[in-house]
This record gives sequence, C-alpha cells and structure tokens, in this order.
Amino acid sequence: MRIRHVLGRNGVRGPAFVALTLLLSACGGGDSAGRALAGLPEFCQEVLPRVEAYLSQFEQPSGERYGGTAVVGTIGEMPDGMNALVSSDYSSSQHQSFVNLMTLIDFDEDFEPRPYLAESWEFDEEAETLTFRLRDDVRWHDGTPTSAYDVEFTFSRAIDPETAFPNAAFWTHYEKGPDAVEVLDSLTVRLKVAPHAELLDPWRATAIMPEHLLGDVPPAQLRQHPYGSRCPIGNGPFVFEAHQADASWSFVRNPAFPEALGGPPYLNRYVYRIIPEQTTLLTELLTENLDFYVAPGPDQTPQIESAERLELRTFQFRSYDLVGWNARRAQLADPRVRQALTLGTNREEIVQAIRRGFGEVANAGVPPYHWAFFEGVRDSLRYDPQRAAALLDEAGWIDRDSDGVRENADGEPLAISIKYNLGNQQREDIAQIMQAQLQPLGIAITPQVVEWGTLLNQINTPDIRDFDGVVIGWVTEFKLDDHDLFHSEEVDQPYGWSGTMDPELDRLLDTLQTVVDREEALPLWREYQYRLLDVQPYTYLYHIERLAGLNRRLQDVELDARGEWVNIREWWIPAELR
Repeated sequence: MRIRHVLGRNGVRGPAFVALTLLLSACGGGDSAGRALAGLPEFCQEVLPRVEAYLSQFEQPSGERYGGTAVVGTIGEMPDGMNALVSSDYSSSQHQSFVNLMTLIDFDEDFEPRPYLAESWEFDEEAETLTFRLRDDVRWHDGTPTSAYDVEFTFSRAIDPETAFPNAAFWTHYEKGPDAVEVLDSLTVRLKVAPHAELLDPWRATAIMPEHLLGDVPPAQLRQHPYGSRCPIGNGPFVFEAHQADASWSFVRNPAFPEALGGPPYLNRYVYRIIPEQTTLLTELLTENLDFYVAPGPDQTPQIESAERLELRTFQFRSYDLVGWNARRAQLADPRVRQALTLGTNREEIVQAIRRGFGEVANAGVPPYHWAFFEGVRDSLRYDPQRAAALLDEAGWIDRDSDGVRENADGEPLAISIKYNLGNQQREDIAQIMQAQLQPLGIAITPQVVEWGTLLNQINTPDIRDFDGVVIGWVTEFKLDDHDLFHSEEVDQPYGWSGTMDPELDRLLDTLQTVVDREEALPLWREYQYRLLDVQPYTYLYHIERLAGLNRRLQDVELDARGEWVNIREWWIPAELR
C-alpha cells in the first residue's frame, strides 16, 4: 500500500476503533503509541500520526462560546462511515457534508447554492462546461492541501461502475470518459456537461474525497477500505476521533478550519451515539445523557414537550416513508397486486396512528413543498378494499381452498414478508397494521425485523435482494431524479429495489432531467406522478414532518429540509451548562 504525498495527484457491540484520542495521549511515538496503533490496518497506522502531527501545531480557540461536548442519539449505525463514494445512508451523508468532509457547494436557508469548498463556479456560454475554482485555505486533516485533483478523483470514481456509487443518476448528464474532467491548475477543475435541470445539486450532496490517500485504491475495493470507518481523514470542521461499531462515533474540533468559513467550531467534541431502541433513546434524552434525539417517535412527543429542560422541534423535511415491493418475486410481479396492496392499506389511519398527524399521505416521491408537486395525485389511491379485492381477482389471485389466503393458478399462496429495521417502532407498527388490514383481503403478511446494516445489504446488493417488501425511508435530493430507483437501466444497481421495468417510466425519467425551464417541465412531472400510480413500485406511505428532541442547553441549532447537522459548526453550550 502506497500513500502519495504530492499535491499533483490527489444489537452486539463490536470492538473500538480508536484514532486521534490514542494518538493525542501517545504523542512522541513511544511504546504506548505503538500499542495504540497496533490493532489498526496498515493504512491507518501510516495516516493517523500525520493527522496528530499536523493538528498539534494549532492552538485551540478561546472565548465565551468555545468548549463542551454535544451528544446526538439515533437508532442507526453509519454503515459506510465517511466514505462518500459508496455510502447510501442519510446520517452518513449528513456527516460527510457537514461534519468530517466538505462539499463544493452548500445551500443557504432559501435552498439556493452558495460557495463552500469551491470559491466560485461558472458555465461557458453554451452551458456545456462547468468550472469550479477551489478555496486555497482548506487542508486535509493530515496537512495536505485540498486541491482540484481531489475533485477530479471524486468525480472519476463516482462515474466508474466498479465503484458502485449509489447515486449514479447524479451524473447522467455529465460527460463520461477520459476527457470528461480536466484539472486546469491545482485549484481549478472543469467538467463537461449537457444542459439539464438543477445540475449543481450533485455537488451539494457529494463530499469531496482525498485523492492523495485513496487514489491508488482500485474502485471495486473502495467499499471495503478502512478509510470509511476505521480512520477517515477529512477536511471539514470536525476531525475523526474514534468509532465503536454499533455504539458511537466521536469527532473533535478542527482547529485549522478556515476563518473565512467561520473558523473552528465552538464545540470541543461531538459524539454520535447509536442506540437501536427508541424507548432507550427517549430515556437518555429525558435523563440528559443526550443533547439531541434525532427523529423521535411521534408517540414520544408529549414526554418531550412536558420536560422543562427539553424542547420539541418540528420542521418540513424532504423524506417520505414507503413500503418497497420486490417485483422480482412472483407474488409481486403484477402491478395490479401492488396497487391492491396500496388500496387495501388505510394510509390516512397510519398517518394519524403512527405519525400522530405529523405528516400527510403520499402517492409519489415529490414532496408537497416542491415546485414539481402535482395536486392532482393528492387524493389518488385512497383506501378502497373493495377495489383492491377486484384487482386481485382480476390478476388471478383467488382463495381456491377457502383457507383465507388467496392462491394463484399454480396454488402458490399470496404470502408476503415485510421487513423493517431493528429499533424502529414506527416501522414495526406499520408492518403490523398492514398485516391486520390486508388479512381480510386474503393476503398473508409476515413482519420481519432485521438489523439496520444487514437490511441495507439485503435490499441494496443486486445479487441478494432478499426481501418481498421493506418498510424504509427515503430522503430526496433537492434535485428530484428517480432514475436510480425506477429506470430499467438501474434495475441491477443498489437502489433498484422494486425491479420494475416500464418503458413509459423510462421515457419520462430520461426526459425530465433535460428540461431546464420549470414551467415547461411541470406537465412532464404531472405525467410522471400519474404513471407511478399505475406501476406502483412502492406503496408510498407519507411525507413526514420531521421531529427533533433537544436539550435547551444546546444553542443555535438550525433544522430545516437541508438536514439536522447543517450548522453544527455553530452549535454551542453555555459554560455553566457544560
């Protein structure tokens, strides 16, 4: 393994993977330093001492707001950690964008793009090239300057099929091949593009990765590389400290974060705790062992609201919950069956029972606040068990032996398992409600609980796809593009859960992204949302109103559709409450 230093080419708790804390206590390279690094991969043993050596040159900032540790709790591990080229997890993406790494741009509170790692950008007159100029004051945590070669590397790996970048649709209208990206100098990079809608958004959602550390790693090996969760070296406001699998991640302030971007964060330390049970999460918040409980259950809101030192925050979000159907399974191959599953589920009842009204029934993945949302689909596919039964009859699923379960002509029962992740009470409740509501229609539903990382592997790995249905959440990007979800070309890619292949959906997905003018695009978005009603790859459950439980000692936390960690650099704790 060779690390390049030149700028020009850049429920069971597991063992603790400790990085910076051990190095800080073993500065100077004595026996204790060797012991601290001994259990880590060779890559980590080489890069972590450089991080400590570089950051030790900087003094920690001082002032009224500086200091303290904030602890955030949530139910799920970040399975692929800080590796932005392979991760498909929302919390991972948030930490890559706002905590440990940086994106070229971010969005302001009005969801308009603004410079971040990129100082500026420009298009040529024909909008066929996009040129980014990077800041000159951002360094990786090992001291290596962040450069245009890192952007070139990130893009080249993201479009390489061997990498299996989960959001391949980001680059559908970017030119591929050896001439697609050009480094003009160490801070300037140019990409070739076809004019299309919202073309900057991928650079808000994709963190830039270090070429000098990962450039020699074959694309197919990036997912297994220790960089992701053993020793990620970022360039963002927080430096990786430690990871205890299925238990916690911790980060410390980056004292070298540029003053022009706000300077080092106020917090000394930030801890992300994984607690795979919502009751325990609530207890930890109520006893003030957590400062921030991400996405508490709606049924927990009264206890949060009644606690003197806590506050419940709600905000409009860009996610929805769904049941994804695997149309590769014989019992789910017919769209009439999938339509019947939706019609036979009282989703409004689920919104009230599960979300306590914090959300609204969904019929497509376009959020109600988005400009492309079509009001005409809002009342579609309302609960109608009689129509559902008629569709099942029409599709040839009939209770042939009077046992209460429908069978097809070959005698195979209409038996469907619905998986959900361990610790998510809402999703467990959804699976059980669907079991009860669909049973009178002759559909045998079996809820199955699976650990989060295992579930992602079962649904995302093309040669596994071990599920019939799965209750899961999806966070849309601001640039709406379901190409990765439903286009026939993507059926064997990570997010091709449904396995549906529909020429009309393909046509619309291919066309939507080429129409830059929003007014011209609206009729196509209407067609698309209507077509989803017919194909019914998912039972869309609801668009959520996102919840957060906060301890009042944690100050200046901003929450909006950009996410929970959008301004973590500005979080602070009064000295008397630390």
